[in-house]
Amino acid sequence: MPVELNHLIIHARDNRESAEFFANLLGLDITAEWGPFIAVDLNNGVTLDFATLPADEITPQHYAFLVSEEEFDTAYTRIRQRGIEHYADPHRKRPGTTNRNDGGHGVYFVDPAGHLLELITVPYGGWPS
Repeated sequence: MPVELNHLIIHARDNRESAEFFANLLGLDITAEWGPFIAVDLNNGVTLDFATLPADEITPQHYAFLVSEEEFDTAYTRIRQRGIEHYADPHRKRPGTTNRNDGGHGVYFVDPAGHLLELITVPYGGWPS
């Protein structure tokens, strides 16, 4: 069996708030809730399991998601409609816009727990030949 990613535990100040933020933005489903976890299923079988921790125990992480152009457009419309600060770059020097890296679209924004999320439509370096 090949090695595959099954799930990630993402620390949040409020697991429900973070799970709903992510699921609603990308049109995904919250699929399970057990113990301290609220799970959001990605389309490739991986789950994001949001767990509540005190804010001072959360170390911000970077999570990048490869999405279709249509999914990107829908999410980016939601980002703008909700007034979510967003950037074309991870250093947050180009606010309010997207990038065209590798011939696709990309955007960075911060979730309720302070994690930097990235949506891209083409993987880094472009699609394999």
